[in-house]
Amino acid sequence: MAAGASPSSASLALLVALLLLAGWASAANQTQGFRPGDELRRYRRVQALLRRLNKPALRTIQSPDGDLIDCVAAHLQPAFDHPRLRGQRPLDPPVRPKGHHRRRPNDTAGAGAQLWAASGESCPEGYVPIRRTTEADVLRASSVRRFGRAPAARVRRDSVAGGHEHAVGYVAGDVYYGAKASINVWPPKVSTASEFSLSQIWVIAGSFGNDLNTIEAGWQVSPQLYGDNSPRFFTYWTTDAYQTTGCYNLLCSGFIQTNSRIAMGAAISPTSAYNAGQFDISLLVWKDPNHGNWWLEFGSGELVGYWPSLLFSHLASHASMVQFGGEVVNTRASGSHTATQMGSGHFAGEGFGRASYFRNLEVVDWDNSLVPLAAGFHVTADHPNCYDIQGGVNAVWGNYFYYGGPGRNVRCT
Repeated sequence: MAAGASPSSASLALLVALLLLAGWASAANQTQGFRPGDELRRYRRVQALLRRLNKPALRTIQSPDGDLIDCVAAHLQPAFDHPRLRGQRPLDPPVRPKGHHRRRPNDTAGAGAQLWAASGESCPEGYVPIRRTTEADVLRASSVRRFGRAPAARVRRDSVAGGHEHAVGYVAGDVYYGAKASINVWPPKVSTASEFSLSQIWVIAGSFGNDLNTIEAGWQVSPQLYGDNSPRFFTYWTTDAYQTTGCYNLLCSGFIQTNSRIAMGAAISPTSAYNAGQFDISLLVWKDPNHGNWWLEFGSGELVGYWPSLLFSHLASHASMVQFGGEVVNTRASGSHTATQMGSGHFAGEGFGRASYFRNLEVVDWDNSLVPLAAGFHVTADHPNCYDIQGGVNAVWGNYFYYGGPGRNVRCT
């Protein structure tokens, strides 16, 4: 190269690749040995995934927590990479269920419930805010292929296979076209990066086998997925029991976002504190009776987007079960039960201001009407000495329950 000439962009790219490979080699040498060919292939897979997920942005908003939120043209979002959705554009809003009120007197969360939007910033109309996926995000996953997906062991509500433990309320035995609840938001402590703690609504169809269909929405703390311990708004879907279909948020082709002010996977702020202020978010999932798609509403009337019915087999018609509650992963990394918390980290018996809650539980019936839960509502906990649940009904909260716990304690080992 002549004196004073600048390196070519190709040379710079090669240099970056070599530096990254050197970093991976150092980590690999500490475990199973470094294989240059394998690491180069992995590097290329990571870069291809990032190109696929991070679409061209009109502008980027920096969140106080370091997240980058890209404003992407709605018709260019990842959902439209799906072969059956290519060339389409987001649908107009559907008719909401009868009996749905945009705001209840005691609702505490609205469109400003996310940290990145605290300054009032949002994307322009026609654009959707998407949390940018970084190389570090992908490298924290168990594999590039599994990035953005839940462990396949999450197949049964009543099973602790894979270390998943639950405290939930549920209805079953009828046909359901949606669900609604207000969910108390806390920052539970998660013991290791490979564990998580979440609180969510599940809309379920199929058997608890390989054909399980679910739509899920709520908040979660997942250090492996997000790189921190903040509670974040999230969604999930699967049509084959978490095996090869579906993903969190917009990390695959599926969910179609229509909102310019809500970013899936972004941190929720503020959160609740023990014996202090309480904060909750309202979520509504329902099936549009005209087009059959499953829509999601966050907070006080903010339509986030929808899951096209063509993604599903059983949920293409209706749900057969609805669940509300908490879930944690217990890896027993220290040889005993995890200290990862569920909800507030306190047991249900401590009540308001101390224990986490779900309130105003409702389902959507065949007539697209929101109705209270029937007498068949049940609550259950896999390991009540670790995490428990207590339900009730009153005139203000309707059907509700308190739930959660600290994990490891003298009765939970």
